[in-house]
Amino acid sequence: MSKPRPRILAHRGASGHRLENSLAAFREARRLGADGVELDVHATHDGALIVHHDPELADLGPISSLAAEQVRQVRLSNGEQIPELAAALEVLSGMEVWVELKSLPASADERLMAAIDQSPTPSFCAVHSFDHRIIARLGARWPALSRGILSASYPIDPLAPLVAAGANTLWQEWHLIDAQLVTGLHRMGAKLIAWTVDDSATARGLAELGVDALCGNFPERLG
Repeated sequence: MSKPRPRILAHRGASGHRLENSLAAFREARRLGADGVELDVHATHDGALIVHHDPELADLGPISSLAAEQVRQVRLSNGEQIPELAAALEVLSGMEVWVELKSLPASADERLMAAIDQSPTPSFCAVHSFDHRIIARLGARWPALSRGILSASYPIDPLAPLVAAGANTLWQEWHLIDAQLVTGLHRMGAKLIAWTVDDSATARGLAELGVDALCGNFPERLG
């Protein structure tokens, strides 16, 4: 029996074609037929949720020390504003969205959930992080929220970090994925997303292993 086609997630939008984490990159991901998008979020000092990969803005410093209004004055190299999460979710209506929480103080939890709940398709939204403590904290308050953890290692017991964080999806760096990992996670009802995949041959090999989704900068190469 053939395995289901993995879902295609555009890494920071279609960042191989447009500026990463920009509204242009998100629109391009839709145009190229991606099933969803992965994007990065930091919280400002006053709780705004900013879509940006790096923790700092050039000439301004750490996002966590800035006010939202300061960030709104910044223009990206493509001329756009740095998007806030609510604006990104509006553009991505109807697409699967994985919000990578680069950092999130507990004081911003309610703001995050409000952005998701008020988005056009909240059931399509999920969160994941390298900081598994954030995922555990959010899950304790909002158990219906879809949650994943990021990994760049191969634990002896791959399911243990998922259980500890209360998540059901493992985001694994693609070169650490093998048949044993896929089978073990699926047997326990967990899902596996491979990142960051940028060539067709690798995508085909991972699809044959049965991963649930592929995340890459060039979504058109992953189908």
